[in-house]
Amino acid sequence: MGRELYEAMEIKIKVGVITVSDRCFRRERRDESGAIIKELVEEKLKGQVNFYTIVPDEWEPIKGAIIQAIDEYSVDLLFTTGGTGLSKRDITPEVTSTLIEKEVPGISEIMRVEGFKNNPFSVLSRGICGVKKGTLIINLPGSPNGVKECFLTILPLLVHAIKIIKGLPDFH
Repeated sequence: MGRELYEAMEIKIKVGVITVSDRCFRRERRDESGAIIKELVEEKLKGQVNFYTIVPDEWEPIKGAIIQAIDEYSVDLLFTTGGTGLSKRDITPEVTSTLIEKEVPGISEIMRVEGFKNNPFSVLSRGICGVKKGTLIINLPGSPNGVKECFLTILPLLVHAIKIIKGLPDFH
């Protein structure tokens, strides 16, 4: 297949963003992390955010938002931000793990390893990554700096991963 045909097959990635935060949900704090994800998706990934919501740190709202983004909005890539720490209410990885069909541990591992270089506490983030119904789900930390560092770390592999999941040819 020639390069011209490959370039014509470039996809516009549909992205979902779920911010998991009690304080943002109650509008006591601005959702800086979600805003950073949206900006990076548009500027760096050249994707389009089709779904965005803020939910509290509670099981059913997190689960419902993930399912809605996938089933109703057909996103290719879904980022969650927040709820990945060690506090009692941090349950985003647990909810995500009950929904995914296939885990992709390397993404989470590289985000923690690279994050450790600038902030040793990044290894305390318990975020996971996996695939559900053709959607790549990535749990990002809740801090704006953590979100930016993690996103930029995995940026080079996102298009390739999505093409593989969707069964599209990729020439890397």
